[in-house]
Amino acid sequence: MNEQKQFKPYIPAEKVDPELTVLSIVMGILLAVVFGAANAYLGLKVGMTISASIPAAVISMGVIRVILRRNSILESNIVQTIGSAGESLAAGAIFTLPALFLWAKEGKMEAPNMLEITLIAFLGGILGVLFMVPLRNALIVKEHNTLPYPEGTACAEVLLAGEEGGANASTVFAGMGIAALFKFIVDGVKAVPSEINFRVKGFAGEIGTQAYPALIGVGYIVGPRISSYMFAGGIVGWLVLIPAIVLFGSNTVLYPGTDTIGEIFAANGASGIWGTYIRYIGAGAVACGGIISLIKSLPLIIRTFRDSMKDLKGTRTASALRTEKDLDMRFILGGILIMILAIWLVPAVPVNLIGAIIVVVFGFFFATVSSRMVGLIGSSNNPVSGMAIATLLLATIILKATGNVGISGMQGAIAIGSIICIIAAIAGDTSQDLKTGYLLGATPMKQQMGELIGVTSAALAIGGVLYLLNAAWGFGTPELGAPQAMLMKMIVEGVMDNNLPWTLVFIGVFIAVVMEILRIPVLPFAVGLYLPVQLNACIMIGGVVRLVLDGKKTKDAKAEAEKQRGITDGVLYCSGMIAGEGLVGILLAILTVFGVADSFDLSSKVPASAGNIGCIIVIILMILCLLKFSVWRKAKSE
Repeated sequence: MNEQKQFKPYIPAEKVDPELTVLSIVMGILLAVVFGAANAYLGLKVGMTISASIPAAVISMGVIRVILRRNSILESNIVQTIGSAGESLAAGAIFTLPALFLWAKEGKMEAPNMLEITLIAFLGGILGVLFMVPLRNALIVKEHNTLPYPEGTACAEVLLAGEEGGANASTVFAGMGIAALFKFIVDGVKAVPSEINFRVKGFAGEIGTQAYPALIGVGYIVGPRISSYMFAGGIVGWLVLIPAIVLFGSNTVLYPGTDTIGEIFAANGASGIWGTYIRYIGAGAVACGGIISLIKSLPLIIRTFRDSMKDLKGTRTASALRTEKDLDMRFILGGILIMILAIWLVPAVPVNLIGAIIVVVFGFFFATVSSRMVGLIGSSNNPVSGMAIATLLLATIILKATGNVGISGMQGAIAIGSIICIIAAIAGDTSQDLKTGYLLGATPMKQQMGELIGVTSAALAIGGVLYLLNAAWGFGTPELGAPQAMLMKMIVEGVMDNNLPWTLVFIGVFIAVVMEILRIPVLPFAVGLYLPVQLNACIMIGGVVRLVLDGKKTKDAKAEAEKQRGITDGVLYCSGMIAGEGLVGILLAILTVFGVADSFDLSSKVPASAGNIGCIIVIILMILCLLKFSVWRKAKSE
């Protein structure tokens, strides 16, 4: 307790600086919508999202301090607080909600309307914030020296380095602009193919790579280790399992296929075998990996929840100090009650009373767990997917046992899983943001209000984004594979209808078990097995570039410290690349819906051989641009 009293934030409690201003709210909402839409597109394409906190902080500092000459670090902090909420809400939504569109496509139900999508996202986002607020004093203040909150601390350091905000912001914007150009060349005018493949005659396997800046950016950000595990999963799927299936079962009709394996391969090549069989093996591996990560975290989860509840009982009464003011507890409890009643009673949300109770119990539990775990191990290692899988399994079993079966039961399970997934993601993001504010000397109540504004604006936007992307290309297609949502759909259908090809699923489960025995991180390998190898290979390219750059030693102690914390020009540039591709993806979706996209399609005019060479050139240019805005520019400035 004495250590807590000795802590002095950057802005003392006695000083009042602008925070929740019109400028910070407008900028924050814009960034919440931009990063939310970009991450929705990325997550539907790749199955993972990236944190928006640091790029949002860099952009806000660059605009507010450098361009507008306003000297308020707390105003910039509110911008990143609101802006980062969009990414977290998008992550929770796109992992589950596209399943509803997929069932509508199969004719099992009416397509979800905009109000349903918006309400589910809104209810989950608001509950995620409200569940976490009472834990702030216990987790952020009392355990300041125990829970590091890596992303929250890094974000505070970025904001404190305000003098460099302009240059760093330009790096993010450069990434956005250059990635937008490459994306338009590849998927807009289609001057080069988006994918290049290599095959060997007489061998059913296939290897190749896509040519997307966002994938290279993802690989750079997650680093060579995670990228290599994902690529290894792709190699096992496409160069081991697919050739084995074709070799041993060429004349066999194997469920869920309706033609012989040889006919499927002749018609669609390795991708046909992947779509029919390998994705079920991958789904089993991902589900098992998620559950393994949850089981391994179980002691920590139980201890976390117990300690948080113990600390919560001793939470202080309202303080007169600005830096200790939270939202009123009556507002928190009233808001939670209204949200739960809305989940149960609003017709647009397909959740009954039992489902609402599940949301209360699992939502608060996982919000508490998520808030503490991101403090220990960071948001990237938070097992949200494992929480979502466990919730979906239990919710589907409970709904089925209580007579809520068929498509209504499956809708209810997805809605419950989606709300809880969003709760866990938002609770983790809120705790990271409150840690940033605690270090800087922000007013917690204003940050909490910012979080509520962020999730509301992102919820209003996410429905339109999902509808737009579904109308343009559809989920579960080569353009938008929606891998996480496809997995959640499979789990719910498998429990409710018992129609999964369980042999394939269990092959994936035991592959995951073998990876765990070998102490290889299961989830990245399993995701790599579940996704097309061409996508994994492009991510691997970014990982290799990061490996090479991280191996370079720098004489600048400050730059070396930034590298250790992951706050480098390369990371900021790649964050911009992901946002830039996502925004152009949304633009192309709009053009596709209005029937304009085909008017500038050059794919029919480019010979295949020239297109493949062009694809390789585009990949090389993307790597050179990444080097230009990370190592080479820094070397010139030194």
